[in-house]
Amino acid sequence: MCIIFFKFDPHPVSKNAYRFILAANRDEFYHRPSKLAGFWGTNNEILSGLDMEEGKEGGTWLGISTRGKLGALTNYLQPQQDPEARGRGELVAHFLTTDMDSLSYLKKVSTEGHLYNGFNLIAADLSTTKGDLVCYYGNRGRPEPIVLTPGTYGLSNALLETPWRKLCFGKKLFLEVVEQSHVLPKDTLVTQLLDVLNNEEPQLPDPAIEDQGQEYVQPILSKYAAVCVRCPNYGTRTNTIILVDADGHVTFTERSMLNKDPSCWETNTYEFMLQS
Repeated sequence: MCIIFFKFDPHPVSKNAYRFILAANRDEFYHRPSKLAGFWGTNNEILSGLDMEEGKEGGTWLGISTRGKLGALTNYLQPQQDPEARGRGELVAHFLTTDMDSLSYLKKVSTEGHLYNGFNLIAADLSTTKGDLVCYYGNRGRPEPIVLTPGTYGLSNALLETPWRKLCFGKKLFLEVVEQSHVLPKDTLVTQLLDVLNNEEPQLPDPAIEDQGQEYVQPILSKYAAVCVRCPNYGTRTNTIILVDADGHVTFTERSMLNKDPSCWETNTYEFMLQS
């Protein structure tokens, strides 16, 4: 389970404005093995964390490449999972390594969507020369992917922009920060976005989550209905902030839980220029 907020404006008016801002939480079982974000790929051109669970090694939930490809995944909340379905983390990893553009890739994925449990996939091509293209596909929604218009979006474990209360609440907090992003020092912007991602206020009642999750979500509803999920053995274990400025300079900050301990975290930041 995850939550993602992002805003993109391919042609920001202000010289100091960002053309792409993303803030995302990865919610997962604390014991599921994974690698912290780092560069990988043929030429070390891809930056992401990696799933290391047996049989699903190499998948990822969020990543970006120096070529400007960005992929982000959330699971779709469903009471029953198919244990034989393909691992969803491969969807992001395959996009980051392919030469296909985002829309073509999602069209291909849409023909194979039935092979996976429910998911949402954001795929973007961020290009300083050609312009930015951001697309979305969810295999529990429309049959075809869509090209997103510039703006601000929220995605949790329902379809894009489904108004779960925690999504609406988190998006409001996110907007309050990004609307000041052009005047904030970068470190302050990152800190404020991390504060948004770590808000643990339950947004209840939320009949939409209850209806979609049914009996599966009832035991953890009060914790699950917050932007930051905190249960004894499951919850938010990675915060990621991605900033892309008008010149194509990328700042990628990951805050990760260490040793399955919600009181122990490590923060790492990577910076690079998008290749033209």
